[in-house]
Amino acid sequence: MILLLAWNNVRTNRAGFAFSFLAVVLAVTLVGGSGLLVVAAGSVGELNGVMGLLVLSALVSGFVSVFVVAGMLSMNVLRQRRTWGLLRSVGMTPGQVRRLVMAEALVVAVLASAAGCLLAMPYAATMAALMRGSGLAPGGIPLELTPGPFVLALVVGVVVTSLAARSAARKAVRVGPLEVLRDSAAQQRLLPWPRAVTGVVALAGGAVVLWLVPQVNERSQAPTALGATMALCVAASALGPVVLRGMGALLGAPVAWLDPGAGLLARSALIAQPRRAMSAASPVMLTIALACTFLFAVTTADVAAGVTRTGPAAWAAPVLVGSAVAYTVISVLNATAMSMAERTGELRLLRSVGTTPRQLTRAVCWESLIVTCAGALLGTGIAAASLTALGTAMTGEPWFAYSLPQYAGLLLICLASGLTGALTATRNARRAPLLSIPTKDHATK
Repeated sequence: MILLLAWNNVRTNRAGFAFSFLAVVLAVTLVGGSGLLVVAAGSVGELNGVMGLLVLSALVSGFVSVFVVAGMLSMNVLRQRRTWGLLRSVGMTPGQVRRLVMAEALVVAVLASAAGCLLAMPYAATMAALMRGSGLAPGGIPLELTPGPFVLALVVGVVVTSLAARSAARKAVRVGPLEVLRDSAAQQRLLPWPRAVTGVVALAGGAVVLWLVPQVNERSQAPTALGATMALCVAASALGPVVLRGMGALLGAPVAWLDPGAGLLARSALIAQPRRAMSAASPVMLTIALACTFLFAVTTADVAAGVTRTGPAAWAAPVLVGSAVAYTVISVLNATAMSMAERTGELRLLRSVGTTPRQLTRAVCWESLIVTCAGALLGTGIAAASLTALGTAMTGEPWFAYSLPQYAGLLLICLASGLTGALTATRNARRAPLLSIPTKDHATK
């Protein structure tokens, strides 16, 4: 019965589940394709020079996939908060709500994993062609259909989705039967204790791993620095709502001064709902932190060794990390669109009380820019900490090499993605008919 209800919910609410479905499809494709590349390259002796980069790229892909899938499911549950409250109000028990959330996630995971596995081989072939064209693998990479990468991809698609759904189900169960009557936009619980504990533990673990970077052998320094970045990303995502409330107030202050109406509206929305804003800022933070750590770790190692890469060799790191960056950019679009889509009623209400479409557009743009900048600052700080530890390990000096054009390109991509997602998701609300607000005389009658 629960499984049938979940299937009907997914069928009738395709738009609501589309973001989660796309996240799982891309995650399975990314993990499966990266695994196929690593297995194929391992069988060719002359590719040993790029095996380290391939393995690191696969680790980044796996971490990004798990991180994004968990975040999308959590956002999907938050979007349906009133739905869970309505189901509770008509008699559904907490256990039934939990099983329904798990069943919906299972339906999405199975369908998306099947689609992702079908796309894994074409993705691997495309990446192999890029590596051959750039000169990283002049002789090509002999791809074969082996079960190992697909099993790993299915684990990410089904098992990780189910585990993330368990956490999301706990949030759904906590929704009270009268939630449908709550109209307040203010965040009731900014940082629940499980999230706070997770953040503190991840922050402590990241600090320990940073300390270990100069202690390990030379071949393990870059992977250890990347591990520190991953741990700090988890910590920042968990503790982010507290940080983002302060960052939103600081970054929003000049915006509110420059554009008093729309800027103040954007700043107030971030302060009132920092967890919702953090859901959109997390993919930006992840993109900047992981891409900068991966790219500039290679640059730092080259500078420390006195190596200058030219021609195809200079494209090694960008090509290998490009797919993970593309995935997180799509996640920025998805997260921003999901965050804005749930506010359709709120935006229409603002229109109804006198906000013009132009003012609302500016408010949405300001809010997206502030969230993107906050995520970029967090990601830059995390990458800088890991790269400084790596540079210290390599040369004894607290420094690292970087490419300003690459960093600026990543930042512009994230800004464009956030603005596109926000404006696309709110387009109908900005142009929709106004809500009818009861007048005082009407209420008296």
